[in-house]
Amino acid sequence: MAVMVAPLRFSAADGAGRRVSRYRELPPPAGLAPVVQCSWEGVPGWARSLRVLPDGCADLAWNGRRLVVVGAAGPVRIPLSGSGTAVGVRLRCGVAGGLLGPGFAADPVVDLHDLVRTRLVDRLSAAETPAAQRVVLTEFVERRLRNGFEPDPAMAAAVRTLSTSDIRVDAAAGRLGVSDRTLRRRVRDAVGYGPKELHRVLRFHRFLRRLDDLAAGRTTLSAIAAELGFADQSHLGHECRRLSGSSPARLVASYARHEGVAETDQTAAR
Repeated sequence: MAVMVAPLRFSAADGAGRRVSRYRELPPPAGLAPVVQCSWEGVPGWARSLRVLPDGCADLAWNGRRLVVVGAAGPVRIPLSGSGTAVGVRLRCGVAGGLLGPGFAADPVVDLHDLVRTRLVDRLSAAETPAAQRVVLTEFVERRLRNGFEPDPAMAAAVRTLSTSDIRVDAAAGRLGVSDRTLRRRVRDAVGYGPKELHRVLRFHRFLRRLDDLAAGRTTLSAIAAELGFADQSHLGHECRRLSGSSPARLVASYARHEGVAETDQTAAR
């Protein structure tokens, strides 16, 4: 799930004064680095609907009331209140299925306690600071690993292969030494959707990482389309609208307008 294209502080003014929304990412404990990309915390600043953009990862997120896992293959809108703090742990691509066990699926938003019977919500509610809540979430991941819930060891190679711009699923399976059917099953179990969709999501995420270059005029949509393996600029536009709900031009304009945050009042809860 993609929280922000760039984790920056931004603000908006209204009649009551200036409201500030903050978001920051922190590195995971060294022992969890193979499965956890980062932990994060954010202050919404004002009530709004935020859009989460896909990147192949899955986030365990706590907003003080609800604990969810977000890892869909398309845009998800999540309502934010104007107060409080949200925290989360971002699981690396290919990790969520093995860590969360049977029942994991890349639905837009899934209550974690429906998947995993644990006292985690009580521990999060008792934690008094965002830092303490992040510790609770990372300790949950550590316990799952100790209890034998492990990611598919082949998924790291599968994700690297599917990150290739012009790879086909059958070619990816051949490169990994498995059948198409086996690759589809293992990717779906690990990520929540199939390898073709994962390839599209990973390519789209690479496009998001180029928004800064586009906003600064250092490159063009047609050049990026060719670089990332899209058939042409029109193909890039179609995929962008399908995976974000916006055209490339609107994403770039929003990114430029908000100094690195790729949305106005809608992006990222990742």
